[in-house]
Amino acid sequence: MKPRILLVEDEPAVVFIISDLLESAGYSVETAGDGKQGFQLASDKPFDLLILDVMLPGMDGFAICHAVRERGFDGAVLMLTARGEVGDRVQGLRGGADDYLVKPFDSEELLARVGSLLRRVHKEQLTPVSLFEFGRVQVDFTRAECRKDGKSMDLSAKEMELLRYFINCRGQTLTRENILQHVWREQEFITPRTVDVHVAWLRQKLEDKPNTPQHILTVRGEGYRFEK
Repeated sequence: MKPRILLVEDEPAVVFIISDLLESAGYSVETAGDGKQGFQLASDKPFDLLILDVMLPGMDGFAICHAVRERGFDGAVLMLTARGEVGDRVQGLRGGADDYLVKPFDSEELLARVGSLLRRVHKEQLTPVSLFEFGRVQVDFTRAECRKDGKSMDLSAKEMELLRYFINCRGQTLTRENILQHVWREQEFITPRTVDVHVAWLRQKLEDKPNTPQHILTVRGEGYRFEK
């Protein structure tokens, strides 16, 4: 499932730029053009991240952030505004925002902040698993056993470790550098190509159609993401 983002912004040109950027990066984006509509959507639907402009008609971004936090929203909140005064940043962070980006912004910086916030949210929400099922596959990490349709699959120790990392970070986009750091722990002479090879081996063993995988997905220009 794609991470779900709500963008609350009243400038149509900015809405177009940001939503197009985020959707191209693989996110699911909904938009609202005023504060009241944004608050209603954030209250009614599940989102992983809210991007809130501060200066909004009807209800400003600070008020939305404070209100959704009071209702138990535990996703990430990024404040996006043309106002860069320290007092505004402090107000937003104290009101429950996780980060603050001042317009005009660089597109790569926005994507980096969004990715960082979503990784933090998923890390806090997900707990490591010892037993897991997806598709026709059952994995018991305690016993280091993997079965497909009840038949034992011959996975190497490193393949099992890679699969465990994918599952524990399910739904998150993982760069090759992330994977190398956590699975290979930056061993000398190990390259990003090593990740690609091991992913290909896992797909051959676990996916029904390795060339069109349903679980170990490639995120173009980013890395990989595991989906149940």
